[in-house]
Amino acid sequence: MQICEPPPVSDIKPGDWVDRVLPSGMRPYARLARLDRPIGIWLLMFPCWWGTALASPKFPSPWFLILFALGATVMRAAGCVMNDIADRDFDARVARTANRPIASGVISVRQALAFMAALSLVGLLVVMRFNHFTVLLAAASLILVALYPFAKRVTDWPQAVLGLTFNWGALVGWSAVTGGLDLPALLLYAAGFFWTLGYDTIYAHQDKADDAVIGVRSTALRFGNRTRLWLTGFYSVATLLLAAAGGSAGGLGWPFAAGVVAVAVHFAWQTATLDIEDAKGCLDRFRANRHVGSIVFIAIVAGRLVNG
Repeated sequence: MQICEPPPVSDIKPGDWVDRVLPSGMRPYARLARLDRPIGIWLLMFPCWWGTALASPKFPSPWFLILFALGATVMRAAGCVMNDIADRDFDARVARTANRPIASGVISVRQALAFMAALSLVGLLVVMRFNHFTVLLAAASLILVALYPFAKRVTDWPQAVLGLTFNWGALVGWSAVTGGLDLPALLLYAAGFFWTLGYDTIYAHQDKADDAVIGVRSTALRFGNRTRLWLTGFYSVATLLLAAAGGSAGGLGWPFAAGVVAVAVHFAWQTATLDIEDAKGCLDRFRANRHVGSIVFIAIVAGRLVNG
């Protein structure tokens, strides 16, 4: 008989760097911004870096990479605040999220709104460093950001809304360099969309028992024991679209091809080793997607440098 690991009691780890480094008054805000769990920053930042690198003839502008890293940090934090405000009643009923600052009452909704406004202002200052088209394009993503926290109430596919939202940076990164949008950026965005469908389905399996009770919907609940089959489809399409994006941009050669193969192997590992009843294993495979982001970025940059 297979012994399944129980889900974590809480996603907040006492005694981590937030507790050790920050003053007590700042700790709840750092946790609300998920600074103790940077995986979301990586997953939001890498599509921006991909788009920037793919549009650049040589090594992408370090200044642009820094701006996108900062923008991903503050906007992911602002999105987490919005999500936690919208989900505060749900979070209070789920063991993994019950200790989050808003759900537990450590931070009030009014305080959270003020914090979100401050984060959004920093994000605005960052995006204003780009060209006019990119500013408008980035602003358009706010519609998706606002919709995402409520998607899980009305559809089994909130992961699709997250995919549209989290990969918008592929378009923004491309336009920051070129001032517009072209086929490679659209293909890259589509690849990221299917990538997110895969990794966030894995993530959602952590909470599926509680979600089923409280009425939160997800692809994890919809797919159930067919999850591995769906993941194979999502990741296969993501790989093909990634290859198409590189091919349509041109000039990337064997380094990019090798990167695509490495991504495909990583996807195969995630899918083949996934146990949807092992919450810790699901979290580990979800977090491993930072390696996917790194591989794609390095492959694009290497292709530009070797073949430029």
